[in-house]
Amino acid sequence: MADAGIPQEAGIIATVLASAIGCFIMGWWGKAPLIIAPGMGINAMFTYTLVQGMGLTWQQALAVTMMSGICFIAISLTSLVEKLRTAIPASLQEAISVGIGLMLVLIGLQKGGVIVSDRSAIIAVQSFADPGVLVTLLTLALTCILYMRNVPGNLLLAIIGGTVLAYLFGAVPPSSAAAGGGGFSWSTYGDVFGQVTVQGVPVTTLIVAVFSLTLVIVFENVGLISSQLNMSGRQERFQRVVQANAATVFLSGILGTSPTVSTVEAAAGISSGGRTGWTSIVTGMLFLVTFIAMPVITVVPDQAVAPILIFIGGLMMPAVRNISFERQEEGLPAFFTIAFIPLMHSIVDGIAIGFISYALFHLAVGKGREVKPLFYLISLLFVMHFVLQTI
Repeated sequence: MADAGIPQEAGIIATVLASAIGCFIMGWWGKAPLIIAPGMGINAMFTYTLVQGMGLTWQQALAVTMMSGICFIAISLTSLVEKLRTAIPASLQEAISVGIGLMLVLIGLQKGGVIVSDRSAIIAVQSFADPGVLVTLLTLALTCILYMRNVPGNLLLAIIGGTVLAYLFGAVPPSSAAAGGGGFSWSTYGDVFGQVTVQGVPVTTLIVAVFSLTLVIVFENVGLISSQLNMSGRQERFQRVVQANAATVFLSGILGTSPTVSTVEAAAGISSGGRTGWTSIVTGMLFLVTFIAMPVITVVPDQAVAPILIFIGGLMMPAVRNISFERQEEGLPAFFTIAFIPLMHSIVDGIAIGFISYALFHLAVGKGREVKPLFYLISLLFVMHFVLQTI
């Protein structure tokens, strides 16, 4: 979020509050053991698509988040959310997950200093003699080893280890630790809370931004929520769980952070026996406890966080196994989605190309009836998305 211009400390406070409140709402209204927090993929879209790509300020992007939350709430109150869940082909749902994972890998390599821009080759590998590159790669190796050894708190331990390595290797100056860990103040949060505005945003840009973000939020949540509820045996809670998530997305914009999603970490609680909303409520309480560690969090360098992005992106790769590449009308749109999300540096555009090509290719091979009418409507909306960008 700092890359979007939101002050780091204020962004952390907003993220923790949105996560805690989201878990409380999930436990009270959804009554399911799911964890709600700003997602890494959505963070990337907020920062690199809405702000850096479309030229919005972070205040305007927060307004887009709030408006998308309103749209999501409206959808969740109707039967449309269930129809959307069944209209999106499984191959594209899996492809979106893989594409977002590759985008996280690319962002992680960039933030860790491993790759840099290059005029002749587009991307070049930084010298391994660079301390920052060494720290990033060593921390990535540490992350993988801790995870494979099933060490409790593996990602947190990896970040701590990466932070120590960064200061030992001189990747960041020691003065940064003293400056960052000097104390924690709520005063900076006042500059973020409620700072939403659409002033100065062209109407067409606003429509594209809200439409695109809403689509990504809905599609990213619907599939994951469904699979997690299947794991916990609470599929009957689907609509209320989606409503809880939608309400939290709306609050995220007001609180000052990117949209929330149902996180993959919920699987840990479910596999440990979590079946009710109390799992979410306890998780929300634990989120609030993290405020105690806030002064420490602010000294963590990019080289300690970047490997986590790369690693999480890697965890999203197994979804590619579920894509039927043998059927070209299924495999090619999935491939386009996977490739274009990171290469175009836009989750929205990658999804749009995947949807449009899926509808087009099925019509071209005479299998148009296999595609649901709602999917054609969504694809047409994505065509409008590209048209609006040219206006």
